Amino acid sequence: MFDDNRNRIQERIRLPYLRERITSADAAAEWIRDGMIVGMSGFTRAGDAKVVPLALAERARHQNLKITLMTGASLGSDVDKTLTEAGVLSRRMPFQADPVLRAAINRGEVMYVDQHLSETVEMLRTGQIGPIDIAIIEAIAITETGAIIPTTSVGNSASFAILADKVIVEINLTQSLELEGLHDIFIPKGRPQREPILIMTPSDRVGTTAIHIPPEKIVAIVITEKRDSSSTILPPDTETAAIAAHLVDFFKEEVRLGRLTESLLPIQAGIGSIANAVMMGFLESPFKHMTMYSEVLQDSTFDLFDAGKLDFASGSSITLSAQKSKEVFGNIARYKDRLVLRPQEVSNHPEVIRRLGIIAINTALEADIYGNVNSTHVLGTHMMNGIGGSGDFARNAYLAVFATKSVAKGGKISSLVPMVSHVDHNEHDVDIIVTEVGLADLRGLAPRERAQVIINHCVAEPYRKMLQDYVAEANQRGGHTPHILEKALTWHTRYRETGSMLPAEEIPAIFHTLIN
Repeated sequence: MFDDNRNRIQERIRLPYLRERITSADAAAEWIRDGMIVGMSGFTRAGDAKVVPLALAERARHQNLKITLMTGASLGSDVDKTLTEAGVLSRRMPFQADPVLRAAINRGEVMYVDQHLSETVEMLRTGQIGPIDIAIIEAIAITETGAIIPTTSVGNSASFAILADKVIVEINLTQSLELEGLHDIFIPKGRPQREPILIMTPSDRVGTTAIHIPPEKIVAIVITEKRDSSSTILPPDTETAAIAAHLVDFFKEEVRLGRLTESLLPIQAGIGSIANAVMMGFLESPFKHMTMYSEVLQDSTFDLFDAGKLDFASGSSITLSAQKSKEVFGNIARYKDRLVLRPQEVSNHPEVIRRLGIIAINTALEADIYGNVNSTHVLGTHMMNGIGGSGDFARNAYLAVFATKSVAKGGKISSLVPMVSHVDHNEHDVDIIVTEVGLADLRGLAPRERAQVIINHCVAEPYRKMLQDYVAEANQRGGHTPHILEKALTWHTRYRETGSMLPAEEIPAIFHTLIN
């Protein structure tokens, strides 16, 4: 048994003197001091540091300790929850998806910087934020030269490790060594003489397979056997299947018109149940030899591989349901030559997105009659998760698609409103809005035309009639983008005051519609 453990450690930590730095999570967490800026691996519950942060939280329960925490995106293993409950977080960026942390953000207890995912390390490198004091990176192994081989995500891990004064590595023994070679670590050079990122297809590799840093920066190594948290996506339902069908029909027409081929263009799909369901819709489509250039590779990516629809997928993390995780990581060799994981500043880089002509499919909390999209704030004030990478892609995509169910909360909320209560993506960056009701193609349309198309194609009754009445009155007042300012947000205020966007006289109608 002792020899087996020693052999496992030797194949995971290949630079012999670094084995002397193996320590406990508690001891590693002692390197983190009050007021530090910590960069931590993790992107949508994948490849995140899992044990050192929890040891840090336990320490903080007994002494005053607050940090600024930067990650790639959201974390799993209840890390954000535990750190929040322990009072560790003073500032958090650039993305989160934890209910406990979200509540603390909305109470003003944690300062949250909601940021385009491509921008964080750009700002770190130029000293606009930071600097990183210490990085905590999950890895499958450390090479003979001290380079770090990530696990199921890259995110911002490479730049965190490069820029940090000190690095703690969590070696995760549950992650297969077969992941080695999956990653493509490329760090853009400094401005203004930056060279192009020479990615011409999603399968192009331009970097190295590990994160190269001076090995003396590694001050602690912790051995872990804790798996990634499973994704929380739901299977497709009637509404999300209808959204997918509308999009498939739209792409069929684009192919018929000669704007796209049967392989479409590389697809990006945001995280979550709606985006995953939309991708599942391609299983029954006529499209073939498809590719992805995305951030998160979810269950649908591997279903499309298995169906022979997808040829290659580039991402920054792999985040799967429990069952799909067993299937994929239990046989990763089956997929490895069709996958690559990149730093998020490359997966989300505007230059590459524009060059490849990405079809970007993301989710909206709400959209308005002119095509402005709110992805982040409930009633314009309360943060949900964050903008993530949707802005990186929407602004630069060949086609920017935003999908949402037309109603929420049993019909008490319309996702299509006169004016969004918060703008993440303005009308200039939104090409397509799609709900289970239908699809609005907004390309080349003026604001008054966009309003009619969105109302006629995407809105459920009785909200459709309410929006038609609003537009008719707004048009009487004139303007390029007509609005009734004193009424533009009354749907939101009505929901806050009564629990429904519907006027009292309309409530029976919506429930009759939903039942039938």
